[in-house]
Amino acid sequence: MFGTFFVLNSLFFKITLLFYLGGTLLFLSFLAGRREKLSRSSLWVTGIGFIFHSTALILRWTEAGYFPLTNMHEATSFFSWALILLFLVIEYKYRIFILGSFILPLAFIFLISSAMLPNNIKSLDPILQSKWLYIHTTLSLLGIVAFAMAFVTGFLYLIQERILKSKKFNTLYFKLPSLDLLDDLNQKSISIGFPLLTLGIITGAFWAEYAWGSYWNWDPKQVFSFITWLFYLTVLHGRLTVGWRAKKAAYLAIIGFIGVIFTFVVINFIVKGLHTFV
Repeated sequence: MFGTFFVLNSLFFKITLLFYLGGTLLFLSFLAGRREKLSRSSLWVTGIGFIFHSTALILRWTEAGYFPLTNMHEATSFFSWALILLFLVIEYKYRIFILGSFILPLAFIFLISSAMLPNNIKSLDPILQSKWLYIHTTLSLLGIVAFAMAFVTGFLYLIQERILKSKKFNTLYFKLPSLDLLDDLNQKSISIGFPLLTLGIITGAFWAEYAWGSYWNWDPKQVFSFITWLFYLTVLHGRLTVGWRAKKAAYLAIIGFIGVIFTFVVINFIVKGLHTFV
């Protein structure tokens, strides 16, 4: 019975890859051309892929007997799933088709990375058998997803700002939303991501105390997560009090997400510590 779940999970995961690849190609075609119908087709393909992805996650959860967030294969897959979910929510509310031309490639890259990592389901180590692990990991990953959206909207802001400055109003200009909307989405994304990251760090401290007997162990990922938290605290404070907006906020969102990826991926594989998982 459980073997069947694993086979179905693997099958649905591969189908998800195909649909996300299709969605990526359609969105990029929409970005490069003038065929508006591609935007709707790409949304349908992405939506179907998301359904398969959700089913794959549920099947893996059923097979494993625990929430699948205990290794990098599961974490990157969950990140990709949550990023698509956030995109679909924003798309439903704001109708920003072009956002998919940047979100889908990012989600697909993470899902491809997940496919390249070991996907065996193993019995949980006693140190992982804690509710704090799932709470901490889920909150942290959702925070990263919000920062990814801030990164994309910041990048789009810089593109639109450059087009306006050059006064070369090409096809891309008419596909991009206004600077005010992009800046607003940037701020909202960081405003959502920061408390999620904060809660992720706090619950991570509780998990560390449960697993290693200390709330803080100077683990590399703990240290860099705290540095990331300080960076976004500064960005959010600057936005709310000093008035950091527009181009400065866009650049900061891009820099912050690069730091997040460094902490989430590079530190995990290169710097070995108590907090490392594969």
